[in-house]
Amino acid sequence: MQNTETNASAAEQRYARGWNKLREIDGEAGERVIAALAPIAPDFARLLIEFPFGDIYSRPGLDLKSREIATIAALAALGNATAQLKVHIEGALNVGVTQTEIVEVFMQMAVYAGFPAALNALFAAREVFESRQDPVDAPEVT
Repeated sequence: MQNTETNASAAEQRYARGWNKLREIDGEAGERVIAALAPIAPDFARLLIEFPFGDIYSRPGLDLKSREIATIAALAALGNATAQLKVHIEGALNVGVTQTEIVEVFMQMAVYAGFPAALNALFAAREVFESRQDPVDAPEVT
């Protein structure tokens, strides 16, 4: 019986750690994703909290800024995950990545993922930047 209780406790801690990390990074955008999944795939919503956020994002090897830069680069390179890219652009901004840095990441992706993927990412970033109405760090056009 103790092993079952220990497993349940570990699972609860994993979920709580993941939920806290999700909220720290993605805030309301992350909460909306989980809420949208709950009616159709509650187990998937739980896994989304536990694995990426409870296990991976909570690891000590990289700071959150580095993790979000890697995430938006990967999503941009995929070229088919615009909704997730927008959530993680928000997350990147939330953990201290600047708009200029985000634009530079997507420009870098043009080299490795191609111009169409970079353009799609830049347009997604534009939508997020405009929705936040935070012109303080607007990238300069040269």
